[in-house]
Amino acid sequence: MDKVIQVRGVCKAFGREQVLRSVSRDFEKGKIHGIVGNNGSGKTVLMKCICGFLLPDAGEVLVHGRRIGIDVDFPPDLGLIIETPGFLPRATGIRNLEILASLQSRANLSQIADAIRRVGLDPASGKPVGQYSLGMRQRLGLAQAIMEDPSLLILDEPLNGLDKTGVAEMRALLKTLREEGKTILLASHNQDDIDTLCDTVCEMDAGTMTVLREA
Repeated sequence: MDKVIQVRGVCKAFGREQVLRSVSRDFEKGKIHGIVGNNGSGKTVLMKCICGFLLPDAGEVLVHGRRIGIDVDFPPDLGLIIETPGFLPRATGIRNLEILASLQSRANLSQIADAIRRVGLDPASGKPVGQYSLGMRQRLGLAQAIMEDPSLLILDEPLNGLDKTGVAEMRALLKTLREEGKTILLASHNQDDIDTLCDTVCEMDAGTMTVLREA
């Protein structure tokens, strides 16, 4: 059993508000793991702790066996969407991703263009991102998450703003990514997304995690 993510007794508070309360959970390789819960339940904070954007007050997070904030600041080989992706509004989609890819030099122009095509956008489009619809921005955000071919994806509400066709296309893409061996951590308010896509499901409520479905 290959545990890609190990969350061990993680607690996180902001002032007097306890947002995560001793959360523990392993997430196995090659599966789509769903996290459900209302706004303020702790889903996004947990994802930020896994990504290294926040450090827990207690407990630890391991990704690929490395402790976040101790062995590494951020997990290697990770693609993510957390909250609304931020892009330069006057630049095209492909130019935005080129700029982001240059930070680590792990994706070339061909790989970026391929990622854009995989999410149903045209890499040759001259339209600036400022003229994109919300759904197109979400697609571009997913392209950014997959362009470096990471083995782990952390996706917080990745299907927000998509129409019915877009949702169906992105669900199919996520299933394909799982078939390619990717591990995906997915938060969604949409029960259909969770039912259709996820191998395991956990619920966050007031900072605690309950397992609803195992693989």
